[in-house]
Amino acid sequence: MLKKLDSFDRKILMLIQEDATLTTPQIAERVGLSQAPCWRRIKQMEEAGIIDRRVTLLNAKNVGLPVMIFVHIKLQAHGKTTLPDFDDSIRRFPEVIECYTLTGETDYLLKVVLPSIEAYERFFREKLSQLPAVREANSAIALSQIKATTTLDLTLVEM
Repeated sequence: MLKKLDSFDRKILMLIQEDATLTTPQIAERVGLSQAPCWRRIKQMEEAGIIDRRVTLLNAKNVGLPVMIFVHIKLQAHGKTTLPDFDDSIRRFPEVIECYTLTGETDYLLKVVLPSIEAYERFFREKLSQLPAVREANSAIALSQIKATTTLDLTLVEM
């Protein structure tokens, strides 16, 4: 069941989306709650699946992975085992950091991050193109990143 978010929940979520290292006392102080109710709210949102996980985001370029490529995949067929087999294969490729099933002409969209174009060519030749279900793969190299955020705009959610 979807938990209805009140203004305190929204404030807590906005804070921890921006800085997951904040302690419960810091969050409680900033949202105007005492520590115990703040902790309970956070725990309830974790249990409800609203808070999926807390992570540290790395700058791909600064750690040596400056090449981002989006790959549109069309499959040969959409059989009973084709989709799950493809999904399982993609999950095993660490180069693929995001994968989405799409409607329309493309079946999947992959976000691939690598150190070089040559590394992408190896990934494509040795892994992606070797998957039996792949009929077509169209790649687009990201030239620059205009916007990248993990912060969800909670003002869009009805209260």
